[in-house]
This record gives sequence, structure tokens and C-alpha cells, in this order.
Amino acid sequence: MKPRVMMLSIFTALVGLARAPLQPDTIQTLFAVIAIAAGAGAAGVLNMWYDADIDAIMARTAMRPIPSGRVTRVEALALGIALANGSVLLMALAANLVAAALLAGTILFYVVIYTAWLKRSTPQNIVIGGAAGALPPLVGWAAATGDIGAEPLVLLLIIFLWTPPHFWSLALTRTDDYAKASVPMLPVVAGSRATRRQILIYSVLLVPASALPWILGFTGALYEVTAAVCSTIFAALGLRLLRSDEADRRATHRLFMFSIAYLFVLFAALLVDHGGRPALRVHSSRAAGTHIGFLHTELLFATVQPARDCLIGRVSEV
Repeated sequence: MKPRVMMLSIFTALVGLARAPLQPDTIQTLFAVIAIAAGAGAAGVLNMWYDADIDAIMARTAMRPIPSGRVTRVEALALGIALANGSVLLMALAANLVAAALLAGTILFYVVIYTAWLKRSTPQNIVIGGAAGALPPLVGWAAATGDIGAEPLVLLLIIFLWTPPHFWSLALTRTDDYAKASVPMLPVVAGSRATRRQILIYSVLLVPASALPWILGFTGALYEVTAAVCSTIFAALGLRLLRSDEADRRATHRLFMFSIAYLFVLFAALLVDHGGRPALRVHSSRAAGTHIGFLHTELLFATVQPARDCLIGRVSEV
């Protein structure tokens, strides 16, 4: 289920849920969180089911459950389909049909559009496919409100722009692996220099994008300062990467590791900063529930530690 890889997606979905102007009751919240986690796991399982052939070729993925022989492809497919259907059904019952449809769309986009189509056909696979990883805040928001608001769309934009420099910095360290598996990642097709330029462009675009929650009045000074500092560092690391020796992987490694910390810190600041003007309220298809309560808080903070742990866990993937 690739829990380390999916942890940040689950965390961003929880932030979207917590930031929503309407809140479900604690039982609905609990099952919505379970549905989001199961949906993320389903996407991971089905990704590894489809990519089992190239996973066996690449050193980075050769020890995954299917290529290592611990799980068969049939078992993985059955688990993935069961998790996907179960997560969508649970979201529909616990929250609403809008959230369930968005969750289903996220899983399908990641598995069908990114994994089965884009990943093996275009060097822009990460750019377009990044939309799947950007949808979780929208799912969380919809689980709370039954609708879509301006704030989660801004969060979607931030994650969408964050995804290319995050994954391309990893791809730079595994270019030979991707070439061996005939996966047209940007470093394989366009080379290291062009990839580094693209990383810098997206890193710079993150600076104004990350400021939008504050500019639009969704957050206060704490988020403003956090976003300004983190985005400036991100852009500086992108510039350093462009100027670094292509044989020196330290600059690439620094940017990749900081990119994980960046998204976690930025969304943690969103979680705790309620100093801005009230978020733009949207029409909800159902009445507002009770406030988030102690269980809601415990669920959110229970996610913080695993999300931090993934900073360590992802080192082994580089």
C-alpha cells in the first residue's frame, strides 16, 4: 500500500478537511479518514500491480512485494480493487457523494491516467499526473462540506506545482534505472541540465502560489512567514541545483529531502493558523455537523508523526 509514499497525501487531505467551514461529527470524521487512507492505499497497490514488470527491472523498486515474489499480481489486483471500491463506498456512506466521487476520481486518475498511460508515454508524466496527488485536500474539504470551495483549489495548485521538482529531483538520481526500464522521465529524455532548469522554474512558481492562502485571507501571519521562508529556501535550492556540478548528487539530494519537509511544514502551518479572515463559505448539500472535537484533533496529530517519519523513510528510496 506504499504507506510512506502516500502519507503526505493523507495528511494534506486531513488539512483540507480541518480547514473546511463546515465539519462532520466525530464518527463521520473517523470513517472519512479511514476512507481516504484506504483510497490512497488502493492507488498504491494498483500502481504496483500495473508496474510490476518495470519494478522488477529497476534497482529502486526490485524488492517491492510483487517483483520480489512475496505477493502475486492476482492477489495485488484483488486487494487494490477491494480497497478502491470499499473506500469509495465508505466515503459515500460516511460523508457524501461529492467526496466519494472525488475520491474515486483521484484513484482512477492515478492508476489509469498516470500509471497506465502517461508514465510510459511522455516526459511530462509527472506534470500532468501530479493532478492526482494534488486532489486530496479537495477530497477532505468535500467530505466536510459536500461541495468544493476556493481554498482547497488553492491548495491543489500548490501541490500541483510542488510535484514536478519533488519527483524530478528523485529521477535525477535514478536516471539509469528509468532508462533501463524505458520509462521516459524528463532526465532520460531531455537530460540533466534541462531537468534542472525545469525544477528551478517550478520552484520559483511555488513562491507566489504558496502566498495565495494568505493573500486571499484564508490564513494569518504564521502561515505567511512560514510560506515565505520555506518557498524562498525551495527556490534557492533549485538555483543551487542548476548551478551545481552534474556529477555531484548532494544538491539533488538536498532539494529532494527539503521538498518532503516543505509540503509537510506548509500544510502543518495551515492546520494551526486560523488567524486570517474566515474562509470563503460554500453551500453545503447537508446541514453543518458538530465541531471537530477531540477525536478530530487526535486524528490530525496522529498523522503528524507518521508524516514526519516519512522524511526518514524516503531517504532509502533515493
